[in-house]
Amino acid sequence: MTATQQGSSSIEQPDYWWYRARADLLHAALGSYLGTPQRVLDVGSADGPSVGWMRGAHDRFTIDVDPRGLVAGEGVCASALALPFAEATFDVVAAFDVLEHCEPEHTAMAELVRVLRPGGRLLMSVPAYEWAWTDHDVRAGHHRRYTRPRLVSAVERGGLDVLRATYGFSGVFPFFVAERALRRVRQSSGAAPQGLTPVPAPLERLLLGLAGVDARLLADRDLPFGSSVFLAAVKP
Repeated sequence: MTATQQGSSSIEQPDYWWYRARADLLHAALGSYLGTPQRVLDVGSADGPSVGWMRGAHDRFTIDVDPRGLVAGEGVCASALALPFAEATFDVVAAFDVLEHCEPEHTAMAELVRVLRPGGRLLMSVPAYEWAWTDHDVRAGHHRRYTRPRLVSAVERGGLDVLRATYGFSGVFPFFVAERALRRVRQSSGAAPQGLTPVPAPLERLLLGLAGVDARLLADRDLPFGSSVFLAAVKP
């Protein structure tokens, strides 16, 4: 797993609009699959702003390759390629924007599946579309971006049954496409932003509002496109 410290943007800017919106979208799309677990594993917990809805009375364990994203006494610095837990330990494993950092992919999937008990659920998100690849993906330590069928295939090869797979961030998708195009132009001129794209307050309010519409739609329907893919699966 090659996620580097500069890849954990949520540590420096946890209030960035995208992280705040993703928390609501993940909850809307995947929250019903959390159930009432006894043990939950949060893989890649440096992205903590997105998983507040997963907290509860259950035991929660966290791992991340970036120690800055861990709480002393609560988390373990470890890789998704070699999870430091016994087989069939967890009722729920969450891996939000993790799998794209892992090479080889099948090793990470095998580890996520290994620590799930039978009947346990895997909750995931990944960035969408290889055509959207830019210097941002390189700095973040990504190996790939996904389509919905590509992620479903990887999860099914890992031995899980997919319960739901949908795109997210559909409402803001035109802005995403424009930002990627502008980033490429700036990259070619050597002026690409070295981090998250700054967003003026009025635009931030618009983006959060559009993401809010997505969240309401995701409560009862899948979305046909978007800049992220969300997935829930169960271990037979």
